[in-house]
Amino acid sequence: LLSSTSEVYGNPTVSPQPEEYFGNVNPIGIRSCYDEGKRVAETLMMEYHRNCDVDIRIARIFNTYGPKLNPNDGRVVSNFITQALSNTNITIYGDGKQTRSFCYIDDTVDGLIKLMNGDYLGPINIGNPDEKTILQLANIIIELTGSKSRIIYVEKPQDDPSNRKPDITKAINILKWEPKISLRNGLLKTINYFK
Repeated sequence: LLSSTSEVYGNPTVSPQPEEYFGNVNPIGIRSCYDEGKRVAETLMMEYHRNCDVDIRIARIFNTYGPKLNPNDGRVVSNFITQALSNTNITIYGDGKQTRSFCYIDDTVDGLIKLMNGDYLGPINIGNPDEKTILQLANIIIELTGSKSRIIYVEKPQDDPSNRKPDITKAINILKWEPKISLRNGLLKTINYFK
């Protein structure tokens, strides 16, 4: 199993992103080592399958969150929850209009198990198509935590993708999988763990 990523799509010009979309990646940008690393990993997996008959599966995982996230890992969900619970400023990079699609860990794991138990090689998107802006995410977390945090805006990093929304048509049709846990319910479980 290759745990690939939605980052293979780079800063997409297509939304939602289907597996057939080749992406829009800056090969020399500050994020490129991750994006291109996953892209070459997919290439290597397919070559081992084609040339050595290795049984493979490729999952393109979109933003996943849940209890046991490292509070200091720098990801948006853990950052916002940590900041909200401590009533410190919630930091948004850019204008907050960039979007992400957040999938609760139980749903992601269920999708990976279904992929491994089937015979579809992939790549296949595993993610939640419920797209939210980063500003919406911050406001939901402030509401769920009862935080007094204020939102502040800082400069957006280079090549930060403008949107992320998986097309999960293949996962629905081939794996008979789709996420079941709503963002609000998943965030509540995650917040309770962080407390």
